[in-house]
Amino acid sequence: MTDSSDTTIYLDNAATSFPKPDCVYAAADTYMRSMGIAFGRGSHAGATDAARLVAQCRQRVARILDAESGDRVAFTFNCTDGLNLLLRGVLRKGDRVVTSTLEHNSVLRPLQQLKSEFQLDVVYVDFDAQTGLIDTKSFVHELNSQPTRLVVLNHASNVTGIVQPVETISAATHETGALLMLDAAQTAGHIPFSVRDLKIDMLASAGHKGLLGPLGTGIVYIRDGLENEVLPIRCGGTGTDSESPLQPITMPTKFESGNLNMPGLAGLNAAAEWILQQSVANLHQRILKLSTQLSQALREIRGVAVFGGVEAQNVGIVSFSLNGMDSQDVAAVLDQSFQIRCRAGLHCAPLVHKTLGTIPAGGTVRLSPGPLTAQADVTAAAEAVAQLAASL
Repeated sequence: MTDSSDTTIYLDNAATSFPKPDCVYAAADTYMRSMGIAFGRGSHAGATDAARLVAQCRQRVARILDAESGDRVAFTFNCTDGLNLLLRGVLRKGDRVVTSTLEHNSVLRPLQQLKSEFQLDVVYVDFDAQTGLIDTKSFVHELNSQPTRLVVLNHASNVTGIVQPVETISAATHETGALLMLDAAQTAGHIPFSVRDLKIDMLASAGHKGLLGPLGTGIVYIRDGLENEVLPIRCGGTGTDSESPLQPITMPTKFESGNLNMPGLAGLNAAAEWILQQSVANLHQRILKLSTQLSQALREIRGVAVFGGVEAQNVGIVSFSLNGMDSQDVAAVLDQSFQIRCRAGLHCAPLVHKTLGTIPAGGTVRLSPGPLTAQADVTAAAEAVAQLAASL
């Protein structure tokens, strides 16, 4: 949101939410100045306060996801950390994985490494460039063609913002006995959904995007009982069962060795409380209104191509290209001449751009408003792109 002291327009919320609610800054600052205690490393009053904060944060995140309980949520240091934990923890030698070309490098690269390490069979199902939706028929066909251990699906692309038909994929996945893992980096906190209703086995998300927490925070959800099939990838001190040489086997301690990012979790806890007060549905409608306005305005500009499907299926991401200009050059002009902060390039999702045909243009320019973005900022961004297009 632009104020009188800063004319910068921030439209890169798909990367990191900014600005955040004031309570997030206050909570992190209060923790650093008044608490400063590590979680699970003491029995004094300060340690009790830290334990209470962590438990509260788990419960609030669990409510946002509609998880069974707070104990189904383990904290990580970002979404990439969580995705690596789940992929490396659940896959075994010779397993078959069905995923999509919508995936972020945080899935593509671990799978590529594990493909060699574990001799995995990895199948990538493409999506429709016009609608942005996964080809469900091909997905179901691949699931039924051979025994599959794991399905990995990006809930919403960080390039197009289109929400995928998880309910359909989930039903097909579980009919074959495979496990479903969801990359919810762009949906947790952005759109209302229930991990229980969708029958999600595992989920990873960032704490600093739609959940509005600080950087260095992330979460994984593992459904009840499945933690027995997920190996920890980091072992060590947990503050519990210290006399045992063995890693704890229960959620969430099993996956939280080492000190948690307590200032970050203090901020995430405050953010989760704020989100629950506002409601995810209301926040989504506000962002959707802004992104729809932006998308429609850009579509009217000569030389601009907007990528993605129906706005109503979007989490608030608008990707576009401008004829005759590399995406990085467009973003540089928007930054330097109009003080608009956005993201350009392949967005760590190269297979998405291969399908969209945007690699020759250096990918796309991505504009992504957040819950605290002003409508005037969206209008100014559309006008800036129009001025740039007119100058070519």
